Amino acid sequence: MDRRKFIGSAAGMAVGAAAGRATAAPALSAEARRDRGAGAAAGTAAPAAPAVSTEPGQVAGSTPRRAFQLAYAPHFGMFRQLGGQDVVAQLEFMAAEGFTALEDNGMRGRSVADQERIAGAMQRLGMRMGVFVAHTIDWREVGLPGGSAEKVDRFLAEVRESVDIAKRVNATWMTVVPGHVHDELDMQYQTANVIVALQRAAEILEPHGLVMVLEMLNTRQNHAGQFLTHTAQAYAICKAVNSPSCKILYDIYHQQITEGNLIPNIDLAWDEIAYFQAGDNPGRNEPGTGEINYRNVFRHIHGKAFTGIVGMEHGNSMRGEAGERAVIDAYRTADSF
Repeated sequence: MDRRKFIGSAAGMAVGAAAGRATAAPALSAEARRDRGAGAAAGTAAPAAPAVSTEPGQVAGSTPRRAFQLAYAPHFGMFRQLGGQDVVAQLEFMAAEGFTALEDNGMRGRSVADQERIAGAMQRLGMRMGVFVAHTIDWREVGLPGGSAEKVDRFLAEVRESVDIAKRVNATWMTVVPGHVHDELDMQYQTANVIVALQRAAEILEPHGLVMVLEMLNTRQNHAGQFLTHTAQAYAICKAVNSPSCKILYDIYHQQITEGNLIPNIDLAWDEIAYFQAGDNPGRNEPGTGEINYRNVFRHIHGKAFTGIVGMEHGNSMRGEAGERAVIDAYRTADSF
């Protein structure tokens, strides 16, 4: 499942700004209401969350659930059957199940009214906003690596727009993907072009305390021709940009495919990593459906006092309510270290 499908799915999901336009959410099941938890707090240096959750985020009538030790962030549509079609109903279900964060790649494509409605529900539920995609990604055309003034200007304009969106939805992080390589330009020149564009973007973000996180993508299964692929490459670029507003989004799924050696590479790049995403390989579904030992990886991240967000950027291995429940159970299992 690639990001384009995630973006299309998220942007296409209608969010009624008025209650009359929203699909009524079904009552939470006894199983959905039985437990509740709170994830890790913001930042990367705070102590771990307590073993038992309390307010904020508890839905009225729900029973507190054992907290996740990391702040896992589902996306809209992941719990559509159990939570209901309306996105606020889905947020309420996520909160009742112990999730304290959300990520929404397609947030830029939503109306202001929808963004405000989502933000209001998240504030009421005590949930944090994870990443959204900050700009138009050049999947097949040459992107920022080509150094085109037109592409750079478009990128910077969209970053400025994303500042307003981030403030509206109380987000800190936004995903940036430099785009497709230039097949006829030396990689060192392409790297220099990317660094310059990101430095200019960082100047926009720094005054607002916002962070663009650079995502490395695998080119073997999902994103052929993309410029940014390896941990060391992203690390060197972040060091060159030299800004608190330019960090790494470490997608465990992509890096397992591209280079493996997950825990050592996480350690080597740790001071530039601000955000994680999860998905098992092969299949890009929930932990436990592939080859990655997520319990050990999550244990390691938690042991380094990471209290940021781990985005659940993957599909469900099974359809229907049983498949959605399997995703929740998979995170309970992977988080039980």
